[in-house]
Amino acid sequence: MKNIKKNGIILVFITIIVLFFVIKDDYNDIVSALAKANLLFIIVGMFFTISYWFFKSLALHNIVKEYREKIKVSQIFKQITITQFFNGITPFASGGQPMQVYMLKKSGIKLTHSTNIIVQDFILYQMALITHGVIAVLLNAHFHFLEDNPLLRNLTILGFMINTLVGIGLLFVSFSKKFNHFVVNRVIGLFTKIKIIKNKEKTVENWKRRLTEFNESAVILRQNKMLIVRGYIFNLLGLLCYYLTPLFVIYSLGYGSSISILATYVSCAYVSIIGAFVPIPGGSGGIEYSFLQFFGNFIHGSALSAVLIVWRSITYYLAIIIGSITFNTFKGVDENANRSIH
Repeated sequence: MKNIKKNGIILVFITIIVLFFVIKDDYNDIVSALAKANLLFIIVGMFFTISYWFFKSLALHNIVKEYREKIKVSQIFKQITITQFFNGITPFASGGQPMQVYMLKKSGIKLTHSTNIIVQDFILYQMALITHGVIAVLLNAHFHFLEDNPLLRNLTILGFMINTLVGIGLLFVSFSKKFNHFVVNRVIGLFTKIKIIKNKEKTVENWKRRLTEFNESAVILRQNKMLIVRGYIFNLLGLLCYYLTPLFVIYSLGYGSSISILATYVSCAYVSIIGAFVPIPGGSGGIEYSFLQFFGNFIHGSALSAVLIVWRSITYYLAIIIGSITFNTFKGVDENANRSIH
């Protein structure tokens, strides 16, 4: 809770700074543009953002139901909104997944299985993210939507490489016992040498037992191809909804003729790739900068700043508000409900 409060203060501080630089030169024009916004299109944008959460819920539920038959999608949806909150207030969105593990455990699923579920879900999400990234790169190479900017190009390549390596690393962790035991022996051996670990044999044995349980649990995903296909498709659809959200924000402010669906998709995909490794809660600063640079190829001045403010409010601050409310009411599931089947 101390970290939540500290990160919340940091987030508010960064938000104020970012907003100051976004609106300081065109304050009156931005306010005027926001006042004239079409509420219907903003609602549609919110619907697409919530659809992104819904598809993420379906993707996670797709795996969870292998361990707990009667858990509802609505329960997972609540957990996803809480995850968005913790992702939004922690650096590198690092707080969401531990919270997911905790919530699944509260839902009656073993800790080992909960951890495995989150890792498998994240692998499928990374697969979808990389797929969209490849499609965006190919579309931009063909249609030349975005002007070449060396800094942004290098940041995009770096982000793409990081996401790809993370996905590959998780596959090894999930499915290779030899790789896991090799890493455990090496890391624990190093920690023993520098006196961090005192009992090497006991520590190695404990970790090997946990990793064995983890690998055995991962077999469920490997043996059920449709589980992989469904989870992958749900994540693809969820990210598609997220990438198209800016289009409705742009429509709401009356600039729909300035940008196409494909250009919106490509620009938002690039923003997401860069934002994934910005070491600040919510990627604040980096997200706004990359959004202004990429979408600045189509919209300019106060109009661009107004679009950014509405888009960020829908996709980020709305998630924090809803997630925080849900978090304060989360109690797990009914103790009398169906228990873990594994």
